[in-house]
Amino acid sequence: MTRHFSFDNSYARLGPSFHRRTHPTVVEQPQLLLLNRPLAEELGLDPEALATDEGARILAGNELPEGAEPLAAAYAGHQFGNFVPQLGDGRAILLGEVVDINGHRRDIQLKGSGPTPFSRSGDGRAALGPVLREYLVSEAMAALRVPTTRALAAVTTGEAVYREQVLPGAVLTRVASSHVRIGTFQFFAARGDHESVRRLADYVIARHDPEAADAGNPYQALLQGVCKRQARLVAQWMQVGFVHGVMNTDNMSISGETIDYGPCAFLDAYDPAAVFSSIDRNGRYAFANQPMIAKWNLARLAECLLPLFDTGGDATVEEAYRILDGFAETFKAAYLAGFGAKLGLHTQREGDAALIETLLERMAQQRADFTLTFRRLGRAAEDTDAIDAVAALFDDPGVFVDWANGWRARLDQEPTEPGARRRAMDRVNPAIIPRNHLVETVLAAASEGDLKPFEKLFSVLSAPYEASPDYDAAPPTPTQPYRTFCGT
Repeated sequence: MTRHFSFDNSYARLGPSFHRRTHPTVVEQPQLLLLNRPLAEELGLDPEALATDEGARILAGNELPEGAEPLAAAYAGHQFGNFVPQLGDGRAILLGEVVDINGHRRDIQLKGSGPTPFSRSGDGRAALGPVLREYLVSEAMAALRVPTTRALAAVTTGEAVYREQVLPGAVLTRVASSHVRIGTFQFFAARGDHESVRRLADYVIARHDPEAADAGNPYQALLQGVCKRQARLVAQWMQVGFVHGVMNTDNMSISGETIDYGPCAFLDAYDPAAVFSSIDRNGRYAFANQPMIAKWNLARLAECLLPLFDTGGDATVEEAYRILDGFAETFKAAYLAGFGAKLGLHTQREGDAALIETLLERMAQQRADFTLTFRRLGRAAEDTDAIDAVAALFDDPGVFVDWANGWRARLDQEPTEPGARRRAMDRVNPAIIPRNHLVETVLAAASEGDLKPFEKLFSVLSAPYEASPDYDAAPPTPTQPYRTFCGT
């Protein structure tokens, strides 16, 4: 088995101030529950070897493959706006890094593999439900073409995890372009350790922004690159109705990938004020707030990098503001292009932004289903008789029909013929997302030992843009607000 991991652990080489060497805790009875075979092959790993008992022991942390250098990363973070100077990996251990078959460096991390020096009296464990949630939703996000961490495997431990109740334990194997966060920079900046901030910045430039090394000021170019990635990422979240739920600075990856799927959820009825996280009591991370929060977080990164800028004095701050203003410009462009494509618009004209926002406002007023509205618009763009199927999603169908008259007039200005337009819209408007009631249903079944519903839903979510007649209906109206939890 050891020959199947070709580790090259660049983060471990940064030195002890960046991490603590930590071995996973041995569990009683590791059993492989899920294995992402296509991802294993992409990583250059042998899925047949991983599917063995030895593979399960490695994926649970009981055995270390040759070349692994397990560590828990140090980082700080603003949590709901309050700064915590030391957080770190409290239940996650980075085994090491591999270079995949496409030449990309990827972290392989065990989540739920026992306590670390950063656990803060926690048990470092993960329950089966949160592990399966992250496996399902992160892979669904990948299928939706949203940058994300990935799930390689889920292993049960044969041990109990104690939360509000006794739950079966599990370990998730997570894959990421890296696990460097805004909070990683904050860890050193808060201590006045500008040399470590510089070393970390140089590391990130080499790993994620190599073109920045040739810029006049590499660290300004680094900030600009991170801002662009985050702007495009959040625009993509908005276009699929995703609510991250806990956008703390320690949950924002420098690589621009979605990371940490604890209190996340997807919109059913469109609601810009939607909050699903049980711990977000003031709505800080509500759906519509996500762009603003992302920019706020990036301002915290800018503060860390300011000492590395060469301009000095007020000019340094002004340059940081200029770069941060670029976030709004990139986000707006990505947002309008993405939602324009969802409406069948592939040229940009004055009035498009108003057309998009008017639809969203009416969807919010009428509690129209987000995913179904846009998916059915594709049919309506091809066939005028299909308008009724969209209008039926609104409490007052006339509210939609009134908007649709302007939309059709706008489509007449597009050069695309109706059939091609619908096909293009179907490529960006998913037929199915990880709807909250579906996720809860399959997790409940899995907790009782029945994995078949999970596997069926996972299969459908793996091709989210293909027609799914079984899911082409609005979900049942919930009897109470849907709430998610971080699982720790």
